[in-house]
Amino acid sequence: MSRVAVIGGGAVGIASAIELLRDGHAVTILDPGPPGGEQAASYGNGTLLNPSSVIPMSAPGLWKKVPGYLRDPLGPLTIRWSSLPRLLPWLLRFLAAGSSAAKVAAIGRALAPLLADAPALHRRLAEEAGVGDLIGRQGVLFAFPDRAAFEAEALSWRVRHDNGIRWLELDADELRQREPALDRQYTFGILVEDNGQCRDPGAYVAALARHAVSLGADIVRSGATGFRIEAGMLIAVTTPTGEIACEKAVIAAGAWSKPLAKAAGDRVFLETERGYHVVIADPGVAPRYPVMPSDGKMGCAMTPDGLRLAGQVELAGLEAEPDWRRADVLLAFARKVYPNLRPGVSMDTVKVWMGHRPSTPDGLPVLGLASGCDDVVHAFGHGHVGLTAAAMTGKIVADLVAGRPARFDLTPYSAARFRWRGP
Repeated sequence: MSRVAVIGGGAVGIASAIELLRDGHAVTILDPGPPGGEQAASYGNGTLLNPSSVIPMSAPGLWKKVPGYLRDPLGPLTIRWSSLPRLLPWLLRFLAAGSSAAKVAAIGRALAPLLADAPALHRRLAEEAGVGDLIGRQGVLFAFPDRAAFEAEALSWRVRHDNGIRWLELDADELRQREPALDRQYTFGILVEDNGQCRDPGAYVAALARHAVSLGADIVRSGATGFRIEAGMLIAVTTPTGEIACEKAVIAAGAWSKPLAKAAGDRVFLETERGYHVVIADPGVAPRYPVMPSDGKMGCAMTPDGLRLAGQVELAGLEAEPDWRRADVLLAFARKVYPNLRPGVSMDTVKVWMGHRPSTPDGLPVLGLASGCDDVVHAFGHGHVGLTAAAMTGKIVADLVAGRPARFDLTPYSAARFRWRGP
């Protein structure tokens, strides 16, 4: 068995470490922050484990909305003017990725096997780590003002249906019975019963990390700067304080993976989709289901710490300061979704967070062997599905390290898709 360095202690990295440990490898996890800590994208997740999340952010006709995204700093998707020149190559590929229904359908087919059975896979991991209660499978409710609003999203729901996602349609009365806390402006609902929830993503990842250590993993509180590769073979991962000797390495550093991929021979288009969340302790309402309101482009779910509202996409890079007005937008929308929200809730009484989703233009992760060295495995760029896809990604990483046949076609995830193919 090999010595494997897993670069990144988020959901993907820790799940990969556990699967590698099962195979008998010696595993070292490198991350400058604590697993499950607030620096990780998985910490701030909307808590949803959705096999139905096979739809990319890009969609036909989206290019028409870009001027509005630039003008509105508080819309569900915004682009900071100062970041536009640097973002332009990524943005052009982003718009092209969803420019037709056929392209959206192809991305859906590629994502489906990565997300399938995610709640069950995470439940098994959680039970092994002693926190099985953190994973639920009560379903997720998609709320619409009316059926017409649902039908306006026909393409995305057709792609879901074509990939085996099934749901219950709820009229106004059924919606009210299922979720009494919801505002009556919502008169049509879709309940995807096979979707699930991780009630506390930070606690879950921290528990998985403790489980990995109990299985023999070492955790080093350091980032990685590159690799020492000699004669095509990996010798070590380099860090600011020295080298970590290893025969294999996994790049699972989320939004910070781009320079590592380059060091391993691959140019990738990776940007941070900055997301925000608000947590309201003692919200005064007790929603039965996690809810995705169609007019809010956000997730609303109960957690042990209170009601979490997560969403927003801000393209502004890794270094820009948070725009906490975006958290205020989430809080304002909470009052619209839940009219009986406790009076007096304000930005001074809630917990806010901002983090970095690692996103590729086509919404597919980079998953496979690096071009410059077969001893390095890419496992990053999961965007909005990082937590959901982590359990299956861990299994794929272990297969790649062991040289086992792929569970399904990994071609759509290859870093080779970013290569220049000529005119």
